[in-house]
Amino acid sequence: MSADHVHPVNFDPTDPGHDPHDHGEHDHSHRAVRIGIGGPVGSGKTALTAALCRALGQSVDLAVVTNDIYTTEDADFLRATGVLDVDRIEAVQTGACPHTAIRDDITANLDAVELLEHRFHGLELVIIESGGDNLTAVFSRGLVDRQIFVVDVAGGDKVPRKGGPGVTTADLLVINKTDLAPMVGADLGIMTADAHRMRGELPVISQSLVDTPDAPAVADWVRAQLRTLAAVS
Repeated sequence: MSADHVHPVNFDPTDPGHDPHDHGEHDHSHRAVRIGIGGPVGSGKTALTAALCRALGQSVDLAVVTNDIYTTEDADFLRATGVLDVDRIEAVQTGACPHTAIRDDITANLDAVELLEHRFHGLELVIIESGGDNLTAVFSRGLVDRQIFVVDVAGGDKVPRKGGPGVTTADLLVINKTDLAPMVGADLGIMTADAHRMRGELPVISQSLVDTPDAPAVADWVRAQLRTLAAVS
């Protein structure tokens, strides 16, 4: 299978080739944990995905699915960084707003995940990176077990208090690029306080991948989710 294999989304239910319940002939005896990473354009989703691959790749059997509207740019970036073997990275071309492929018609993402599970027996984790979308973009729970939402300080310290399902309901909120706060006039104290107020008991992590390139706090959170989900499976 070529590493350039992509999974375009088919949104036409009248197409006889479109069956949302048919995800191919894959081995379902083992299903990897699926963690989705979403957030606005430029918030650092791909960089966080790469950081998690570096942090977890030696101890966790993992793979990645990326989503872009018309290109495979995020997948190409990850392949170029060398954080994973290229065969462990699959690309979905959504052809529409990214939330359509992670929430509305998840067929192409399911196909990509199941292809990776078929290719790598014993796969433990698949990270599914959404294309950039707004604060309402969340993953279908039919696609992911846990979801991370990423915002960055360049959007201003007002972003968390704007709310939206991404901020308020994701299993983890990451406030990214904290090193830029002085340059853009963002108050990290306000941003963090608003995030906790909007999310209640749900966790918030602030980070700078410039200061901590392997995203240790997020990586620890992912490890905890793998342990929790393994215990209940």
